[in-house]
Amino acid sequence: MIAVEIRRQAKRRRTLFSFLAMIVIPAIVMTALLVNGGGPPARGGQPELVDVASSSALNFAIFMLLATSQFLLVVVVSLFAGDAVASEGQWGSLRYLLTRPISRARLLRTKLTVAALYSGAAVLLVPLSSIAMGTVAFGWSSVQTPLAGALGVNTGASRLALATGYVLATMAVVVAIAFLGSTMTDAPLTAVGGAVVLVVVSEILDQVSALGSIRSGLPTHYWLAWLDLLVDPVDASKMTTGLLEMLPWVVVPMLLAFWNFRRKDILS
Repeated sequence: MIAVEIRRQAKRRRTLFSFLAMIVIPAIVMTALLVNGGGPPARGGQPELVDVASSSALNFAIFMLLATSQFLLVVVVSLFAGDAVASEGQWGSLRYLLTRPISRARLLRTKLTVAALYSGAAVLLVPLSSIAMGTVAFGWSSVQTPLAGALGVNTGASRLALATGYVLATMAVVVAIAFLGSTMTDAPLTAVGGAVVLVVVSEILDQVSALGSIRSGLPTHYWLAWLDLLVDPVDASKMTTGLLEMLPWVVVPMLLAFWNFRRKDILS
């Protein structure tokens, strides 16, 4: 079933356009950096990743991971997960899928697995395409970090791999929330939009210092903890805390999705 579902989703235009965006956006940024350069930091300001993005292919990949993880990847991942079940209801095919000799839980596991695979592929495509473009445009050399100086090529590549893994973990939150919405509605845009809005609201609330320690419970509070990988020596405490804090935001929506779908009256 998983192989069949993968082939079905691969033929859809939204899959093609989503993956295309993961390549086109880095290409646009690369062109802008080649033409204008990263530019010096503002007077009195700290240097940022964009200021060293054109230093090497690894620098460019790290910057693109940062630039896309806060919104673009959220939208793409929400699209894959929020569309998984809701689109079948919208097309009127969900009822016929359930007439086959498979359980609702198995159908839902298949949809979730494929949505997670495509979401993971979209995340991985960002650093991979950025490295390929960056190697041609900026060369292959050590990573220049704004605060920690230079990191060796092997060290920089391993830090990029760990950062990508952490971003994958943060996107699991988006998958869970969007997938829950997909089991609750027959309108894919509602499920997708609901997940995106929740993430945006979380990011806004996280900027309100008056909320104090409440902010640590927000799903996006530790999303940028992987930037600690660019400091030597690495302090992984925030990343560890972030993974633990995000775990309920993955597990609870998943459980609710299966609980809701097993009891849902499928009319379409």
